Amino acid sequence: MLGRVAFVCAMPMELAPIRRNLSLRRTRVGSLETYAGSLGNRPVVAIVTGMGTTLATEGLERLVQTVEIERVVVVGVTGAINDETPIGTLILPEMVVNGVTGTEYRPERLGEGEPSGKMWTTDTLITDLDVIAGLRSIGVVSLDMETAAIAEVCERRNVPWSVFRVISDRATDGSINEEVFHLSNQDGTPNATAVAAYLLKHPGRVPALVSMAKGAKLATELAAGAAVNAVSRLSPPGP
Repeated sequence: MLGRVAFVCAMPMELAPIRRNLSLRRTRVGSLETYAGSLGNRPVVAIVTGMGTTLATEGLERLVQTVEIERVVVVGVTGAINDETPIGTLILPEMVVNGVTGTEYRPERLGEGEPSGKMWTTDTLITDLDVIAGLRSIGVVSLDMETAAIAEVCERRNVPWSVFRVISDRATDGSINEEVFHLSNQDGTPNATAVAAYLLKHPGRVPALVSMAKGAKLATELAAGAAVNAVSRLSPPGP
């Protein structure tokens, strides 16, 4: 039997295309909700951890304590730190950095594509242009909220891990601010009350939100497709 691969997502929208493409079944092991199935002859499982480093750590720890995992694949969206990177660009970081501690983690290359640049993990929304310029100067290409935390758990448990994240927005174009950031709950679901209040306050921004939603949907579809394709090409583990 080939080893089980875990697809780890922060938000339900990131999991949706994986679940659909692989016909994963919702299952519960104790209090842990997962989605299980197979890719070819290889068993796979997928989870949604929620947003941020704390929930990512807790979610993955619960998974690896419950289910035997051979490899972790982080799948989802990420934000560009310049205006030139097109929405829908696949980011395969050479390094992932914990923005608080500065600890660097190197993902295992998986599938096609040449890893490059650094992904910066932070629980803080970064929109200050001077801070962003400083990150660019040290090779950071995108921002996320979970990957370094997942990497820390994997490396502590000696589990190989890889990253497939796709640009869904840009930190420098003014589309994301604190109000927009809090339109989602921490579990990654939409905050209906916050959305209604935002639209009442900013009715002229509906087109911008629609555009962001389209970008996010595109990014989740592309990230899922790249991750599934890469896992499908995995060779059986050596003796």
